[in-house]
Amino acid sequence: METVIVEKYSKEYQDEVIDLILTIQRSEFNIPISKEDQPDLSDIPNFYQSGGGNFWIAIYEQQIVGTIALIAIGNQQGALRKMFVKADYRGKGHNIAKLLLLQLTSWASEHNIREIYLGTTEKFVAAHRFYEKNNFVQIAKEVLPDAFPIMKVDTRFYKTRL
Repeated sequence: METVIVEKYSKEYQDEVIDLILTIQRSEFNIPISKEDQPDLSDIPNFYQSGGGNFWIAIYEQQIVGTIALIAIGNQQGALRKMFVKADYRGKGHNIAKLLLLQLTSWASEHNIREIYLGTTEKFVAAHRFYEKNNFVQIAKEVLPDAFPIMKVDTRFYKTRL
């Protein structure tokens, strides 16, 4: 049985990453969002992999099955973004989400980020449970750091301390 590999994003994976994220957003959750609505996806190195952040992909059997990103927002704080796992690879069987989150939190700790915030939609109920099981607590939008990049679709917010 192959193991899941979590590695830093590189340009060769751009089309596959965009396809994975858009498919989950549009087909699975009916969120009316396009590639053009997410310019970060066309410029991952500059958007996520500079200024203290990073972007990781989970690979299983030569295909991308998950993504996660971190933006450093200053003041020892970071924003978790673009956490997506292909439907067939969610849950305890493969532990993709857990592996991606461990990679992100480990990297954040090494880079002196002490708090991580995230925004999500009400539709991602399983994601809410996952974050809560992994020490994220729901917070009000009003207590987010000023530098936190709120997305239009975000209606629910979480925070954890490392």
